[in-house]
Amino acid sequence: MPRARVLSGVQPTGALHLGNWLGAIRNWVELQDSHDTFFCVVDLHAITVPHNPAQLADDTRSTAALYLACGIDPTKATVFVQSQVPAHSELCWLLNCVTPLNWLERMIQFKEKAVKQGDQVSVGLLDYPVLMAADILLYDADLVPVGEDQKQHLELARDIAQQRINARFAPKDAEGEPIPVLKVPEPLILKEGARVMSLTDGRSKMSKSDPNEGSRINLLDPPELITKKVKRAKTDPVMGLEFGNPERPETDNLLGLYALLSGKGRDAAASECADMGWGTFKPLLAETLVEALRPIQERYNDFNADPGELDRVLKDGRERANAVAQATLNRTRAALGFLP
Repeated sequence: MPRARVLSGVQPTGALHLGNWLGAIRNWVELQDSHDTFFCVVDLHAITVPHNPAQLADDTRSTAALYLACGIDPTKATVFVQSQVPAHSELCWLLNCVTPLNWLERMIQFKEKAVKQGDQVSVGLLDYPVLMAADILLYDADLVPVGEDQKQHLELARDIAQQRINARFAPKDAEGEPIPVLKVPEPLILKEGARVMSLTDGRSKMSKSDPNEGSRINLLDPPELITKKVKRAKTDPVMGLEFGNPERPETDNLLGLYALLSGKGRDAAASECADMGWGTFKPLLAETLVEALRPIQERYNDFNADPGELDRVLKDGRERANAVAQATLNRTRAALGFLP
């Protein structure tokens, strides 16, 4: 039987951090051995907010290189840049024309980001969930890895495919049964480690958009900076570390990182650190983080030293992605009545 197909991607806005790796890319590495995987750098999404054009190309290449440095194997997975596959933009327009405006106005992330941007909010910010739906639906994805903050976007993609395209425009077979135009994807709920919290607020998710650099560990942070950020991480005055105490969210987050990155697991980590003070634990966590990120940084530097290899990987990925995406786009165009 053919493998189930998985589609996912990360924006090239700012440096990738621990949350991106542990919450997404680390799981992708496992999925590539059991699924047909497509991983894109979603650079079109990066311009829905004000951006620096001079930085975008560099950030796009850096993000792709980090995919590979984290263990994505281009002989197993398709790695590509979203904007280099024109079908993303065209399918987005076709889906725009059948998606009710009120579906987009109720999206939680739009409401939150629009408040921050005020009068500068763009149509793209309102519309990017439709572009995300196009990203997913173009590749006939069976499964889409999602965290809590992306569930609403996947539901929108499912509703657009099912209610606005298949239900209204699906052609009929010889028996009069509808032939779906777009595959309706299912969510793939990520396992432990999918939600990494801020170093400055254990109740908030680690984020590239947080203006405080000390809130996150970036994958390319040098050892001395990692140590500095861990030393300054928010803690509490209680001796000993533990899981599951709602009054100690920072403790839960930092101990969770140690359990995951040391490979010891939650039970062993909790036992080891049950009577440990922060003065002993923080250097231990910093050392664990440095060692966990060292191989990623070394492989990233190898790709930086040989940019031609990254170009080759992205060219191969673009060609494969284009072939799959164009077939879906052609199906959709035909169903909507366009000339071939």
